[in-house]
Amino acid sequence: MRKPIGGCRVVYEYANRLSERGHVIHIVHPFLLYPEEASIEEKLKMVARLMLDRLLCYPKLRWFNISPKVNMLISSSLEEKNIPRGDVIIATAWQTAEWVNGYSRDKGEKFYLIQHYENWSGPEERVKATWKMPLKKIVIAKWLAEKAKEMGEEVVAYIPNGLDFEQFRITIPMEKRNPKRIGMLYHRLDWKGSEDGIEALRMVRDQFPDLEVVFFSTYSPVSSVPDWVEFHKNPSPNKLLEIYNSCAIFLSPSWNEGWPLPPAEAMTCGCALVSTDNGGIREYAEHEVNALLSPPKDSPALAQNILRLLGDDDLRVRLAMVGYRQIQKFTWDKAVEKFEEELGAK
Repeated sequence: MRKPIGGCRVVYEYANRLSERGHVIHIVHPFLLYPEEASIEEKLKMVARLMLDRLLCYPKLRWFNISPKVNMLISSSLEEKNIPRGDVIIATAWQTAEWVNGYSRDKGEKFYLIQHYENWSGPEERVKATWKMPLKKIVIAKWLAEKAKEMGEEVVAYIPNGLDFEQFRITIPMEKRNPKRIGMLYHRLDWKGSEDGIEALRMVRDQFPDLEVVFFSTYSPVSSVPDWVEFHKNPSPNKLLEIYNSCAIFLSPSWNEGWPLPPAEAMTCGCALVSTDNGGIREYAEHEVNALLSPPKDSPALAQNILRLLGDDDLRVRLAMVGYRQIQKFTWDKAVEKFEEELGAK
């Protein structure tokens, strides 16, 4: 993956940390998930990219420091011939689950790391079918465990994500920040709610013309992004830390999330969180305790919660402080320990 994606970051974190514990880790990156459905043009592009990447010893990640101990494999597809033998094999998305389900036993015991109900990325009947496959399911959020239960399926483990507290930390005290500076992740997928967030910020700016807004994204801004927004495309880890610490408030307007990383990272950096109540956010955010939550797709409600914090700096600092303290329990050490245990790798 050449662009930062939260689900991929989780996979790479596990790969790094399990390799440090002495496990041999292979991550297979296919160019085509379904070769039989690809056009001739797509296949030609795949061959050209495959040759170039092998020549340049790719895949290399610019946005994540993958350990040299992790074997990053590139292949034309996820056909079984391209998959190394192992003790355990883990599907990390519904498309990969379809492949893993059909592999022979010498590829390892079959697991499925479920990070979301991915009906936004494919036909719902196919996504749902992967949940019913005989793969050992590990979920990252309680709402996903409930989703499995509704389908009559069991999960072998609930393991919430960890956070990198060396990377994400407070560098500017909460009380010394500009209380009118707000940060947000911008995304082009509708369900990420960016347009709702922009509308909420417009409402707030009508009352506070000196509002400062900063977005970061893997995408370039589109016309709907106002010219008064400070925009950062693909910020470096250090720049992202700087962005979080420059903000008093972080806005998360997603309609639905598995276990959202940016709001959690913002909390570790001392931001007060204003978010939609989108499922995954409940893993670490509680309304009026360490965040202000409102229904998805409701821009006026988001705006009202932002206005509450702008009008009550004590509330902002209190929510940020409680959030910072409570988010500390989500460590990668705990997550990897449990993950290793569930894989039977200890």
